[in-house]
Amino acid sequence: MSRIIGNALPNIPWQEKPAGYTMPVWRYSENPIIERDAIPSSNSIFNSAVVPFEDGFAGVFRCDSRSVSMDIFPGFSKDGIHWHINPNPIVFEGEDPEITRREYRYDPRVCYMDGRYYITWCNGYHGPTIGIGYTYDFKTFHQLENAFLPYNRNGVLFPRKIGGHYAMLSRPSDTGHTPFGDIFYSVSPDLTFWGKHRYVMGTVAGDASAWQSKKIGPGPIPIETDEGWLLIYHGVINTCNGFVYRMGCALLDIDEPWKVKERSAYYILGPEKLYELTGDVPNVTFPCAALTDADTGRIAIYYGCADTVTGLAFTTVDELLSYMKAHPLRG
Repeated sequence: MSRIIGNALPNIPWQEKPAGYTMPVWRYSENPIIERDAIPSSNSIFNSAVVPFEDGFAGVFRCDSRSVSMDIFPGFSKDGIHWHINPNPIVFEGEDPEITRREYRYDPRVCYMDGRYYITWCNGYHGPTIGIGYTYDFKTFHQLENAFLPYNRNGVLFPRKIGGHYAMLSRPSDTGHTPFGDIFYSVSPDLTFWGKHRYVMGTVAGDASAWQSKKIGPGPIPIETDEGWLLIYHGVINTCNGFVYRMGCALLDIDEPWKVKERSAYYILGPEKLYELTGDVPNVTFPCAALTDADTGRIAIYYGCADTVTGLAFTTVDELLSYMKAHPLRG
């Protein structure tokens, strides 16, 4: 059996796998857990991040307003399922008003490290780039320098330093609805200056794994296991009816995470339910957060559904690694 390297989380949200179900990831039966109108101003709430906090959970949520402006909001929950989201967006404190000036903010991730809850998000600064900030209490927020030049999306920190450096996955992009995308690895000594960029993996040409043929991007914070870093990511195919977003998984080397040890040819979850198929952007399952329990190997995935609502799904480290090895992407 594979093992998650990390902390126990006995109150992780959980439902057992339905009898007869063959896929490695299964949905919470009461999805969506967050409806599009959970705060008074919201048109949609999706692509959001959740972490354990105190005796429950906290998160940073993408709430697009009814003017369809994009911003991020803090929220709290006792059980990880029922959420109270602050109706006021996060206001960042920072040294440079040029950086803290809001253009737009979306698709956050949250990573606990060194006693801080680090937030990364797609930040508007003459185009999309990776914003970085932190909080101790999800009430006061501090903003650091943007990690990269535009254009970039999906900045995902590793939960500990690697080789003495902070490490991040990202997906260089363009200013529009990016019709391409590969995953890269970067490191920093101080969360300000980023370099030593390394290619991790890209799209798949042909039909060997066509669900990820158009673009890919990192999802939740990578999960440390005794076999390597378990990465849940999204992949996109361009169909005659537009983009379709599905989830996949890969296993990265523990010391050199730009080296891919295994990768799934089959997707692990894709749009099937009405709330995933129908919404502001149809046919989207987009993972942004994963809770883990080291004692049981359980994983709870939070994902955006059709760019409209938030869903919850479950799996285990053994389910994902076994499925990946049973259906590997070769070459």
